[in-house]
Amino acid sequence: ISEPTIKYTISDNCIAIITLSRPLVANALNSQMALELKDIFSKITNNIRVVIITGEGEKAFCAGADLKERYNMNVESWQIQHQQFRHVLQSIIECPTPVIAAVNGAAYGGGLELALGCDFIYAAKTAYFALPEVTLGIMPGMGGTQNLPRAVGLRRAKELLFTGKAFSAQNAYDWGMINKICEPELLMDDVLTCAGLIAANAILSTKAIKLATNKGFDATMEIALFAESGHYNRLISANDRKEGVPAFNEKRKPIFTGK
Repeated sequence: ISEPTIKYTISDNCIAIITLSRPLVANALNSQMALELKDIFSKITNNIRVVIITGEGEKAFCAGADLKERYNMNVESWQIQHQQFRHVLQSIIECPTPVIAAVNGAAYGGGLELALGCDFIYAAKTAYFALPEVTLGIMPGMGGTQNLPRAVGLRRAKELLFTGKAFSAQNAYDWGMINKICEPELLMDDVLTCAGLIAANAILSTKAIKLATNKGFDATMEIALFAESGHYNRLISANDRKEGVPAFNEKRKPIFTGK
């Protein structure tokens, strides 16, 4: 039986940490890791308030697809694996719970695409990024051609996609792709602090906000506002709303139950 490629822990305040754990190969994504990631996301329960994805070690978040595994793949096997990878991306994007990428090192190819699939990214200042697929005769296939332009702008993304060149955490921050640059040894502390702020809020609210922003981002303003109103109105009758406003007026900390 193969060793697990993922480490999964849940903190006392319902923050789940998913650690890509193939450090000897820079946490490269292989078929087993894809299946394990998909399985974990299928089991994220309603009480989980935030999900964090990071990599094991200091050098790599994820180096992308495991090219040694792909070395002798035939076309059919490659296509099957690609579908597995796409399912992982969909699992991250469609996860109703906020998902934060804690990029601790190199995030190349599919590794960067995993991070871009998250709701936002914190990165160590030593992290580097690239979508180098064009140098291998392929192209990004886990949303890179769609998520990178949405993060850094179309023209910047085209340059990075056409050249395959690497860029730094400072570049990524300046271009709006990552939210915060962290000292490497403080990365997880910073991410957990942010996750703690999210986890303290009403989970029904954060889930509704995620749905509304994701669905409305590419829609017309009319459609987006209509969708927002639907989510808003559902929250009015929730127990957490009935708890939150009285708690504010009574000057006490609210106790949100996710109902």
